[in-house]
Amino acid sequence: MTHVHFIGIGGSGLSAIARLLLESGYAVSGSDRALTPFAEEVRKAGASVYVGHHARNVAGADWVVRSSAIPDDNPEVQAAMQKNIPVYKRADFLGELMADKTGIAIAGTHGKTTTTAMTAWVLTELKRDPSFIIGSMAKNLGVNARAGKGNLFVIEADEYDNMFLGLKPQIEVITNLEHDHPDFFPTFEAMTQSFETFINLLPADGTLIVCMEDAGATSLIPYARKAGKNVIAYGAHMENTISAPHWVMARDVKPNQRGGFDFVASSNLKSAGLESVEVSLQAPGEHNVRNALATLAIVDVLGLSREKAAKALSKFTGTGRRFELRGEANGVSVYDDYAHHPTEIKATLAGARARYPERRIWAVWQPHTYSRTQALYLEFSRAFKDADEVIVTEVYAAREPKQDFTSAEIVSGMPHPSARYIATLPQATDYLLKNLQPNDVLIVLSAGDADQICAEVLKALQER
Repeated sequence: MTHVHFIGIGGSGLSAIARLLLESGYAVSGSDRALTPFAEEVRKAGASVYVGHHARNVAGADWVVRSSAIPDDNPEVQAAMQKNIPVYKRADFLGELMADKTGIAIAGTHGKTTTTAMTAWVLTELKRDPSFIIGSMAKNLGVNARAGKGNLFVIEADEYDNMFLGLKPQIEVITNLEHDHPDFFPTFEAMTQSFETFINLLPADGTLIVCMEDAGATSLIPYARKAGKNVIAYGAHMENTISAPHWVMARDVKPNQRGGFDFVASSNLKSAGLESVEVSLQAPGEHNVRNALATLAIVDVLGLSREKAAKALSKFTGTGRRFELRGEANGVSVYDDYAHHPTEIKATLAGARARYPERRIWAVWQPHTYSRTQALYLEFSRAFKDADEVIVTEVYAAREPKQDFTSAEIVSGMPHPSARYIATLPQATDYLLKNLQPNDVLIVLSAGDADQICAEVLKALQER
């Protein structure tokens, strides 16, 4: 039995691969600085999980896979190299897992996690038993990865560290393209070039599905066509359908009583004809209409039933840490959200406002990485118009060293009438507990550790 050891198994990416390998009959071990919920789930599934990094942890491994955050001087990396054990990054490893499957790779600056989860769920409901790897737990499926028995492999295609360039897709989705990860992509042009290389991975009979409402994604269409790729455009507002001969679009988009949106989806793809299908989502936000359209485009390309897909979409309840209701206490609804880019913050808050038009919305934002916060300073300062109250905590440095920059500088430039800087998470929690009132909605926006605010606030409110 092949033994694979993961350094950084507590992250969403490596834990998903680890789970898939366990279900495929591999022996799996892994390590991380702490026993995260992802690591605990993999441990329960049968992996040996170590807290802390030590050379002895790689004993018996045939291969080692490391997270992008793991440096070359990590003791387990060093031990593996000394023992001539191959050390891979995700980009080196994932392509081989997809080699005998029809790969569906979903990329983009935002929305890829939800769209991947939607697609995996719909294909599961359509009895295709897909393999999948998602960057978060899909609520309907209960896991973030699975080794299915079908011939389809759905994967969230992460651009950071060029992970997605190791994939072997037959179908690609690009939800949008904006500058992000400035610590890896110093310019938007550098990021665009990586996405062009991603498009080149498609075989001659492959298909690229692109959101027509996003300028960055749309800018890739001429490149894809010149490279001879089949292109399908999708969007809720498709005024430019003339420039997209193949499309999937939404009309009659309107909020529904379930907290999401209803719409009619139609397509001019030959396999689908021109028939329309009604869709009713419970996942909040108009951005999820676009995510659902991307899923329907995949369904059309595969020649599957749009009607059954629409029914499956109506049951989709989202993924972990994407506008996830953590609980309600004393009339306060507490949500956790992974948003860490201005566009994601705006979409989350717009979805919250559509669901709760009359309630006071509190947004607590923990900036993630100094490089992103500084590069997108202006965009962040204007991303909170749908929140009534805004709290900004100190930057979560993540993979970067601490800097003199403080997020108080962003707050000082915010045009929002009620935005305040509160440096630490305990201080922010205390302020919230003194000021939250019944009927308020609290949304914590963080890719770091500020989700602990949700737990602390709920606990304190329940004890009152």
